[in-house]
Amino acid sequence: MTKKRAGLGRGLGALIESSDYDNRREVSEAKGSDKFEEIELEDIEANPYQPRTEFDQDALEELSQSIKELGIIQPLTVRRLENGKFQLIAGERRYKASKMAGLKTVPAFVREVEDKQMLELALVENIQRQDLNAIEVAISYQRLIEECNLTQEAMSERVGKKRATVTNYLRLLKLPAEIQVGIRDKLISMGHAKALLSLNNEKEIKTLFFKTVEEDLSVRRLEEIVRQTMEPKKEEEKEKIKNEQPEKVQQYRGILSTTLNSKVDVKISPDGKGKLIIPFISEEDFERIVNIIAQAK
Repeated sequence: MTKKRAGLGRGLGALIESSDYDNRREVSEAKGSDKFEEIELEDIEANPYQPRTEFDQDALEELSQSIKELGIIQPLTVRRLENGKFQLIAGERRYKASKMAGLKTVPAFVREVEDKQMLELALVENIQRQDLNAIEVAISYQRLIEECNLTQEAMSERVGKKRATVTNYLRLLKLPAEIQVGIRDKLISMGHAKALLSLNNEKEIKTLFFKTVEEDLSVRRLEEIVRQTMEPKKEEEKEKIKNEQPEKVQQYRGILSTTLNSKVDVKISPDGKGKLIIPFISEEDFERIVNIIAQAK
């Protein structure tokens, strides 16, 4: 009975911490090469491969308060350095919050990893977080490709995302710097960014970005403006293609348009294959065109 009273007297935090310790020990034993240890906080160095560039101060303070009351529920992950110190692999928010909480030691898994593997672990672990902004995710994807020599397909498997999703994030890095900052600072959403990526002209992209921010445009409204911006260009492109067609094709197109009393379009590919397009405005108009063609036999 004395033991039970002592256990209850330690409070909810102690009970959670005790239970969590058993779970961590089981996980550590299952991992085999990973070791679970209680490590001096001052012996841990920050992760030089950390892909996160910003940490919300209010969120850190909340986590720090939680750690004071309940302890660290999820251990950090570190690797041992040659000088006897440790280097953080994953858990930088918990690391920072533990410092704020005044802890002297923290629970951690000690892994044996090389620099390249450590970078990949840190990047993948951070990508899985929900609070990363889209640009941080995109930069992490880019680093996995360039520094860990992963293809987009291999990377999508690592992070558990569809390849199309990965591609959409990577495309954000093609946007002008001002817009990447706007995405990072949540001035525009991923949907806004995808709409802007439809444009090829950097000046137009920037103009519409500032208009979106100033007028608080919805994604749908921005998409409409982008379509309106692109429509004249499509018509110009069509006209250019027509003008580049052989003179004989243009003559035949003119003859057909006159004969059918309808605007006829001809599309020809470099190998000589093509399409003849005859539009109609109603069922009656369609029958009229068919009759003209039938009578011409």
